[in-house]
Amino acid sequence: MELEMEKGFKQTEFGTIPNDWKEVNLGKSSVLKARIGWQGLTTAEYLKTGDYFLITGTDFKNGYIDWDNCVYVERIRYDQDKNIQIKVEDVLVTKDGTIGKVAYVDKLPMKTTLNSGVFVIRPINNFYNARYFYFVLRSRHFKEFLGKLTAGSTISHLYQKDFVHYSFPLPPTIAEQKAIATALSDVDDLISCLDALIAKKKAIKQGAMQQLLTPNESWETKTIKELAIYRRGSFPQPYGLSKWYDDINGMPFVQVVDVDKNNKLKPETKQKISLEGSKKSVFVEKGTIILTLQGSIGRICITQYDAYVDRTLLIFESISSDISKYFFMLSVWLKFQIEKENAPGGIIKTITKEALSKFEITYPEINEQNRIAQILSDMDQELEELATKKQKYEHIKQGMMQELLTGKIRLV
Repeated sequence: MELEMEKGFKQTEFGTIPNDWKEVNLGKSSVLKARIGWQGLTTAEYLKTGDYFLITGTDFKNGYIDWDNCVYVERIRYDQDKNIQIKVEDVLVTKDGTIGKVAYVDKLPMKTTLNSGVFVIRPINNFYNARYFYFVLRSRHFKEFLGKLTAGSTISHLYQKDFVHYSFPLPPTIAEQKAIATALSDVDDLISCLDALIAKKKAIKQGAMQQLLTPNESWETKTIKELAIYRRGSFPQPYGLSKWYDDINGMPFVQVVDVDKNNKLKPETKQKISLEGSKKSVFVEKGTIILTLQGSIGRICITQYDAYVDRTLLIFESISSDISKYFFMLSVWLKFQIEKENAPGGIIKTITKEALSKFEITYPEINEQNRIAQILSDMDQELEELATKKQKYEHIKQGMMQELLTGKIRLV
């Protein structure tokens, strides 16, 4: 029997929910407030220190406020609007730029106000549990609601007149709402612990790399030109023609965006190249080193699958037998980290194939390279396993959220 037909459930906009649950309208159950316009507030008033925090959309991190990232404002800006003086248990939603980011205020280090790009939402007369509502706004249903509002629009803005029409399911008691929020918060905490562990392991690996790749007197030094044969990728011109792409049957097409910060290709490329386009590109076999030359310069990886490669990347077609592939990749990556430190503003704005050819790589004998590579490769494997575990918990959480927020699982 279909769930919609089961006894004890009713159909709502959110989906099927128990008969004793309500479908609640946001505008009738909540107070929404935001800074009216900018009230004359300019970014020039953002301070590095002070006694009053200002929350902006960039301060949202994993569903909470990244207080270490917040700027400060003068007291006059805090006193200006009591409606947006933040309290513990407030729910915040971004309404400009990347709309629909959600944060729950679980603590308040100091008095805090909002800029004009953020809504604060509070239940009227404790009509619902705020943390429960926070998880509602992180549900697939709310994302679908936002998608309908912005469909076909080039303007990224969440208007209050639209937001107030959002409806959501509500269990009959505060106790049940709290139980749902607690269950989902527990999973959030588990994911946060994994995030912290991953960050710690990455820092350890970074330190290990610096130490293991620091040369001694016995190491040899050669330029990249002496160690490798390389060329740029290619793509048919002009860019953007639909005939160059085939997202259904095409081959992976690697661009700068497809190389992540962890020396890996993303599991799937953003775009796939058509058969016609591939004839004017460069095919690269799995296990080839590629390096980004534009945009996010200096990202490097050994490809995990066959692909075609854009001209914004350099392809190392072969390297000297004196140096292992993995050691070479890490050495080039580290060289770019050093160059970034020396560049104005810590950014390398451009790098040519010719300039890169003069980069010097220092390396030990091959057995020592393999020993170093094995240590760092083991660290990479551990990080991948942790990332997979985190992904698994996030998947579990999404399933739990759907079941709990539609009453398929009752906790009280």
